[in-house]
Amino acid sequence: MTAKSADPALPASQTSNPIPAQVTPPPPDSPDVHVSGSRALQYTREMVAMGPRPLGSPAHAKLENYLRQHLKNDDLEEDAFTADTPKGKFPARNFIAKFPGTKDGIIVIAGHYETKMLKNFVGANDGGASAGLLLELANHFAQGKRPRDGYSVWLVWFDAEEAVKQWSDTDSTYGSRHLAEKWQQDGTAKKIKGLFLLDMIGDSDLNIDRDENSTPWLEDLVYQAASRFGYQSYFFTRQAADYDDHIPFAKIGVPVADLIDLDYGYNNVFWHTPQDTMDKLSPKSLEIAGTTVVEAVRLLDQR
Repeated sequence: MTAKSADPALPASQTSNPIPAQVTPPPPDSPDVHVSGSRALQYTREMVAMGPRPLGSPAHAKLENYLRQHLKNDDLEEDAFTADTPKGKFPARNFIAKFPGTKDGIIVIAGHYETKMLKNFVGANDGGASAGLLLELANHFAQGKRPRDGYSVWLVWFDAEEAVKQWSDTDSTYGSRHLAEKWQQDGTAKKIKGLFLLDMIGDSDLNIDRDENSTPWLEDLVYQAASRFGYQSYFFTRQAADYDDHIPFAKIGVPVADLIDLDYGYNNVFWHTPQDTMDKLSPKSLEIAGTTVVEAVRLLDQR
């Protein structure tokens, strides 16, 4: 997953669009905002049990079928493409589950699902947790009446986020770069009101960065959503400029917020190592991240 970088010069439109001063919160026990961290953790566990899941591996194909099976009752689009990497060309695919809304516009919640090409790397937090939480969010948005009261919500499982050899603008974020280009060409990008990216959000010691390469007003909205449930201490005590799957969309003017905890273990010791395993994860962390993003969606609906 991700690398830290300098600011990629986001469009000026990314920096000003303040959140409204007053919004109407849901009741504290409202099912409209509840996300099951335990269920998200179970999905993550089932994917991690497949072993390493890099591009071109049998486990990667198995994971694709796993996602299809879980999303078969949803409006699912498969966005197949070829990742042209320093180690050759690999078939890849983004999965997009669509939940229609009454308002004209789209809110995207995304994360990547493959693992880095490292020996014995099962990617419980880096790849597994975001994919598992997205499946739980699919359960959430599939409930209730359709269309939902608000913008359409599209959940995206990006493929090929990891660098195959060495992180660079061309060796990384293959799936998000492909989809950003596609959506810019077909006009979808103009309809996106906000894109929330989930990455490494299962860490039992959760501390989500304030990302300097994200859209400030959308990050502010995330903090407002977290504060609604008393989760603000898990957000934004650190600042970082992260290069991740949100950057291709930021570059074409889509408002983006990267929800990432890039401090995994003391001095980030578990990141991109065989120690990225299920025992480092917490259902509470997944619940915090999931509930916060659902509330952020609700706030964005009210803008």
